[in-house]
Order: sequence, then structure tokens, then C-alpha cells
Amino acid sequence: MRDFDLNTHCGYLIATVNIEKATILEALEFKCILDEQIYSGNHNIIINLKDCEFLDSTFIGVLVVTWKKVKAKGGKLKLVKPGNFAQTVFHLTGTIEIFEAYDSVEEALSSFSIPIEEYASVIANQKFN
Repeated sequence: MRDFDLNTHCGYLIATVNIEKATILEALEFKCILDEQIYSGNHNIIINLKDCEFLDSTFIGVLVVTWKKVKAKGGKLKLVKPGNFAQTVFHLTGTIEIFEAYDSVEEALSSFSIPIEEYASVIANQKFN
């Protein structure tokens, strides 16, 4: 299993972190992956942290920088189910206030609002993974 998986659904990028501890070692790789996706036009991103219990400050920094980048492009970054320790770190660092967090990818996807006209064009042009 790779450390990170990328999928798209209805025009939204879903990045899954498949590691229990996300540290500086993984942060730089993840940042490069996300930067490439943002450059390619993916401005609405869901980061699935359901299997990740620990995030160090560098990895959280990558999430904050990514959030700023997608926000500047008119997009949103949403988190799915950060572990208890990760939630504590988000609270301690004050970053919990900038992220929208959900219990599942489905909840995060349904939280995006998209005009019906745009949804029809996204569906027409989207490949499902």
C-alpha cells in the first residue's frame, strides 16, 4: 500500500493518507503531490485522515499551506476523521478553526454545494475512479 492515494469524484480530489504517523518524512512528499494537483486545477480537496493517528507540526503546516493555496483559487480543503491525537494537535495549534472536518468522505463530498448547471457539466466531463 502506498502512503497516499488520490481519487476524484464529481470533480473533487480525495487524497487519502494511508499511514498511522504523518511526520516531516512524509510531509514533503505529500506537499509535492498536492501542489501538483492544485497546479493541474484541483481546487476542492478532501484529505482523508481516517487511518492517521499522529500528525507532526510539519505535516500540519503542509495542510495549512495547502488550505491557503486552494482558498486563493476559490476552492476548499476539507478533512475526514482525523484521529484523537491529531484533533488535539489541531486544537492546540489553533488550526482546527480553519479546517472543516467530517466523519466520512461521503459527508465531506455532500458538504460541497454546486449549482445544478455546473454539476451537469462536471458529470459529463468526469471519469470515475
